[in-house]
Amino acid sequence: MNITQIRNATLRVQFGGVEFLIDPFLAEKGAYPSFPNTPNADKHNPLVELPVAAEEIVKADVTIVTHLHLDHFDDAAKRLLPKQMRILAQSEQDAASIRADGFQQVEAVGESTYVGDVRIQLTNGQHGTGEIGQLMGKVSGLVLTHPNEHTLYIAGDTIWCNDVEAAIQEHQPGVIVVNGGAAQFLQGDPILMTKEDIHRTHQAAPEALMVVSHMESVNHCLLTRTELRSFLQEKGLTSYIRVPEDGESLSF
Repeated sequence: MNITQIRNATLRVQFGGVEFLIDPFLAEKGAYPSFPNTPNADKHNPLVELPVAAEEIVKADVTIVTHLHLDHFDDAAKRLLPKQMRILAQSEQDAASIRADGFQQVEAVGESTYVGDVRIQLTNGQHGTGEIGQLMGKVSGLVLTHPNEHTLYIAGDTIWCNDVEAAIQEHQPGVIVVNGGAAQFLQGDPILMTKEDIHRTHQAAPEALMVVSHMESVNHCLLTRTELRSFLQEKGLTSYIRVPEDGESLSF
């Protein structure tokens, strides 16, 4: 497999002979205001430009949208993605919303959905704690399997929680992608993984290789790549956990 970190949670994943686009957030730098009730409210999103042209990013076989938050499926993606592209969503409700934007081949992932010989299964997640976690709504992760690939677990927008632990125990992934950044609002706990959450994920799957996505692209993500890499170095985990720059590709 090959995983290219595009920006934020947007990934290009080559897996089992299929080119997947995950969570397309394709607007130009500064196109949207900051998220309400968050730190760094003077900064507009996204904070950085795409590393390659959006028109190149959308040249994929299938798009997967883990949930409908702006930074995972934005107006630019709705404009640039081909209306005939196959799109997989976490639920029929999300699929109906995407169809309403003019897309013609949208489906909810079932107990297992196939793209060629690649099997796709949903996992659960927790996008924060308490009232904020409830307000953030349902989110999902993905498990991709293929006879010739390591099992890939893309955890999605979640903190470390029982759902993540259960997914690791059930699927025994060889590669795990987590969304770091420790995003949060002015009140409450982080809604994405902190460096401590990332460490706990490693402890639950010590033989797996990990990739940290969703970094330094939106105003309320407070954990930087520099801070995370320093933490991983202190823990002796740099050979297990990679923190790619936007545009960087990793092969497993």
